[in-house]
Amino acid sequence: MNTFDKIYAVVKQIPEGKVASYGQVALMAGNPRWSRVVGYALHSNPAPGEIPCHRVVFSDGRLSKGFAFGGEGVQRALLEGEGVTFDCEGKVERECFL
Repeated sequence: MNTFDKIYAVVKQIPEGKVASYGQVALMAGNPRWSRVVGYALHSNPAPGEIPCHRVVFSDGRLSKGFAFGGEGVQRALLEGEGVTFDCEGKVERECFL
């Protein structure tokens, strides 16, 4: 299993209505220094309907401005559709984190 495969396996485990940070995914995939690698992997997501990359956010709850599949607005809409809530600064509410 290569690095991207490990990352995809972790992201597939994030339940609907929850999010994880890039750092959390990196740690769970085997290396806490892979946060940027997580971003690269998600940008190359080979199965968007199967690997829910929209559930990965920055550690402070911010969304990625360069969300690979339609931008920040699409990521937010996908998360809101799952019941994820946002604060007045547009960050994911902390209780939504795994």
